[in-house]
Amino acid sequence: MATTTSSPASTITWKLDPAHSGAEFKVKHMMISNVKGSFSGLSGTLTEHTVDSTLSGIEASVDVSTVSTGDLQRDGHLKSADFFDVEKFPTMTFKSTQVERKSGDEYAVTGDLTLHGVTKPVTFAVEGPSAPGKDPWGNTRIGLSATAKINRKDFGLSWNSALETGGLLVGEDVHIALEVQFIKG
Repeated sequence: MATTTSSPASTITWKLDPAHSGAEFKVKHMMISNVKGSFSGLSGTLTEHTVDSTLSGIEASVDVSTVSTGDLQRDGHLKSADFFDVEKFPTMTFKSTQVERKSGDEYAVTGDLTLHGVTKPVTFAVEGPSAPGKDPWGNTRIGLSATAKINRKDFGLSWNSALETGGLLVGEDVHIALEVQFIKG
């Protein structure tokens, strides 16, 4: 996020609502189909600049131990030192460094993604935020969607196994999809 001297009146702070937010991923398995997984335990803050959206910024973190693929054995392997190594690296974080408006409500949000102890720049394609709306409890909310693709080897996640038929058990490209709600506050 760019440094700015804007007044506090031109920014709104939004807190991520973990109960209504999710992070999903998919990766090629055995070179034939995608395996999907998700994380819960998201937290973060969006600082929205109301005059110039390119001065907005986001910081978020994910509890990596919450990984779920629908298979307990696979989840255990993903949590192990072969992949996420959650004992050493319990969270992944993202901190934006640049927000670029593409068109309408579409943005390219670039930032530093830290995963498995490695920090690399990643750009998310973001749709939103939505128009603010009131929930039944009087809170003001907004939502957004974001997608990105990373190479897991860039983050030191290099475990794999060769297949008898050629190729590898786990693909390198990981597709990330986020659906996030924020509460004003």
